[in-house]
Amino acid sequence: MSLNIIVLAKQVPDTRNVGKDAMKEDGTINRAALPAIFNPEDLNALEQALQLKDANPGSTVTVLTMGLPRAAEIVREAMYRGADGGIVLTDRPFGGADTLATSYSLAQAVKKFGNYDIILGGRQAIDGDTAQVGPQIAEKLGIPQVTYAEEILDLSDGHVTVKRRLEHGVEVVKAPLPCVVTVNGTAAECRPRNAQRVMKYKYAASPSEKANLPEDKQALLEARPFLNIKEWNAAFVEADPAQIGLPGSPTKVKAVENVVFTAKENLVLNDDDTAIENLIKDLIANHTIG
Repeated sequence: MSLNIIVLAKQVPDTRNVGKDAMKEDGTINRAALPAIFNPEDLNALEQALQLKDANPGSTVTVLTMGLPRAAEIVREAMYRGADGGIVLTDRPFGGADTLATSYSLAQAVKKFGNYDIILGGRQAIDGDTAQVGPQIAEKLGIPQVTYAEEILDLSDGHVTVKRRLEHGVEVVKAPLPCVVTVNGTAAECRPRNAQRVMKYKYAASPSEKANLPEDKQALLEARPFLNIKEWNAAFVEADPAQIGLPGSPTKVKAVENVVFTAKENLVLNDDDTAIENLIKDLIANHTIG
């Protein structure tokens, strides 16, 4: 059985290097000032997609990402590892989107994509840690969703069986296709780049990148269609301007800062019940717990 698999991926700022220029005055992330990386849990999702492709000859894996034109970098990275191609959803009106506007935009792109069997994505992105976009896309598409996936155990007869890793144990669930599956970081790590695929796809480029290439590289893209990374804008996916970018985002970021916890005092407890009870009362009083 061949499958059409969509992998949702995001190019994220490296949150280990957040400086004073990390945020713009309007509360949005200044992505141009931060190193960009492939969102880690999206790599776990990509591996699950590639395993499905390996098990089902004739399947295709398409990466869908929304961001600046430079997000084509992660599409290439996915192609080096086994993906067949990708789409960069990029347009100035998409800028400043929160999870609600992002999920709407991506859902519109999925609808434009058309025929698909399963959508895989990371549980959450490290620049927001909300874990909301995947489930919101499923809701907007009106299809089932499985979250916190650690392994896809089976996909057959129009259903997918998934092992979920939860806080207090493991759960196995079965869902009808098509559906959205969001993958935990505890899932299998993504396979490394394949040297042959790097040689094959190293000149892959999006239209924005193609415009800045020398003529010989542009001619190569014309001669080899598989090297062309697609770019879709808001008009192409028929997005409502009121539901994308800042206009479609009810939540706004007010500030971003680094917080370093330092120990100013310590408390040594014995096994006395009264001491433990007093500690709990103190923690509740200062809102550490409760």
